[in-house]
Amino acid sequence: MSSLCLFVPARKMTSPSRQFWIFLSCLLLMSGCAAPRPILYPNAHFRQVGESAAEQDIEDCSAMAKDAGATPSRGKSGQVAGSTTAGGAIGSAAGAVGGAVVGHPGHGAMVGAASGATGGFLRGLFRKSSPSQAFKQFVNRCLQERGYEPVGWE
Repeated sequence: MSSLCLFVPARKMTSPSRQFWIFLSCLLLMSGCAAPRPILYPNAHFRQVGESAAEQDIEDCSAMAKDAGATPSRGKSGQVAGSTTAGGAIGSAAGAVGGAVVGHPGHGAMVGAASGATGGFLRGLFRKSSPSQAFKQFVNRCLQERGYEPVGWE
């Protein structure tokens, strides 16, 4: 999907607003929507049932975890807020230092904070949210009961 961004002709982009929206759309496509999944050790059971059956078992165990109340993600809004705050703080400090060099630390801190917060917001928005610990444990146990050996999540 991300190759779509390479085929947007630069000469047809007339306004900065349109360029921004095309860039943002490309970021969304490249960020991917795939959630982290368990990695299974290729033990005898895995080799016997095959990869497609293992994928179906992962889907079944994930659905069971959701039905039991385990949330597949930790909460995107908290992740985005934390990333925005951290970006703003780091940007403010860096901007103040840069502004002090040229004699305007207040202005530099203000610009740095705005830039850092924007960068932090976008980083938090597009970062994959890792599953909650309860969700991972539920899926791992379900898979173990079916004969698999989960070794981690990716």
